[in-house]
Amino acid sequence: MQIKRDSQFYRFAAYGFLKNLRFFDPFLILFFREMGLSFLQIGTLISVREVATNFLELPTGIIADLYGRRLSMVLSMVSYLSSFMVFYFFPSFYVYMIAMIAFAFGEAFRTGTHKAMILEYLRINGMTDMKVHYYGATRAASQLGSAINALIAAFLVFYSGSYKIVFLASVLPYAANLINLMFYPKELDGELRSGEKRETIKAFLGIFRNGDALKGVLNSSLYDAFFKVVKEYLQPILEALALGLPIMIAFSAEQRTSVIVGVVYFVIYIATSYASKNAGKLSGKFGTEARALNYTYIFGAVLIIFSGIFQIFALQVLAVLIFFFLFILENFRRPINISYISDNIDHKTMASGLSVESQLKTLLMAIFAPLIGFMADKLGVGSAITIAGAAMLCLFAFVKLNPPKNVKDVESEKA
Repeated sequence: MQIKRDSQFYRFAAYGFLKNLRFFDPFLILFFREMGLSFLQIGTLISVREVATNFLELPTGIIADLYGRRLSMVLSMVSYLSSFMVFYFFPSFYVYMIAMIAFAFGEAFRTGTHKAMILEYLRINGMTDMKVHYYGATRAASQLGSAINALIAAFLVFYSGSYKIVFLASVLPYAANLINLMFYPKELDGELRSGEKRETIKAFLGIFRNGDALKGVLNSSLYDAFFKVVKEYLQPILEALALGLPIMIAFSAEQRTSVIVGVVYFVIYIATSYASKNAGKLSGKFGTEARALNYTYIFGAVLIIFSGIFQIFALQVLAVLIFFFLFILENFRRPINISYISDNIDHKTMASGLSVESQLKTLLMAIFAPLIGFMADKLGVGSAITIAGAAMLCLFAFVKLNPPKNVKDVESEKA
């Protein structure tokens, strides 16, 4: 299916590309470990970030719908930039909590809002039937940014011999994205204004009375929460792999790790870029979006279990390979998730509606991160990942989606 690649499409793509130039992402856990933090402390910091994001998600989503999504996105970039500077200049566990809260402001203003702008653009231009394909194409640009990000971050760490530099370097792409967002058209702010608050709240509360929408939110949030917490443990697995290889022994542990991490993440994100671009085709293979989300949820949980088992037996290469497929699966699922949820949410409250999904996800991450971190300290990384995957699989019964029951509904979902 062909999508319209006009100037706004490239602005959307540029946003995703620049947003994912987070040079700290491939090394965040390793950075915290370099600073002397335990896995429990790291999990606590992630929990602080997610709790703060969770607290801010709903009000910032509603503000975006009422007063303008462009302003919300600009405030997001400013918040991110503030957190990067705190991480770089103030190395302390307790000060890192402040940085995490600043980062949470960035997440809260952004999540749901930019997706709502894309969906608003498709609605205005009569292209809502292309949601999966269009969002998948813009997300592909994001994943390409992540691939380039891995190589640049690896170079920065290798050259400096420390993980700290990645936060300072992240300032440049985020400043560029701030400028990009300022040129978004006013029409993407949405239709609502401050005088329509009652209508907005009423439509928003309607999300919780729609069984399909609520189940879609739960399915997406639970899967993403497990994935986003577990995926961070790829970093210590890669570090163990790098230090176990009889290569580059003349270099420091950080430099050797940076090369392996950079190469692996580059390959992963090149593959996920392709996965996002072809999410629409995957949905069609399963017949319905609901069925696609159900099957990929189960498959993802099984992959997490096996990645943990391979790490327990020190089979790091196989564990990394499993993570490779997990990242691809996540980027097949995400565009389908957004399409499924948006089909059941009023376009006027899209930002606040998608913020519900993000809010629940961050709440679950706030719970899972310290628990998995505690288990990683006590039982080892492999055992912690295995237990997380098993818990995820057991919870599927509560988030299973109901596919359309007749041919007409199936054809409608495919359209």
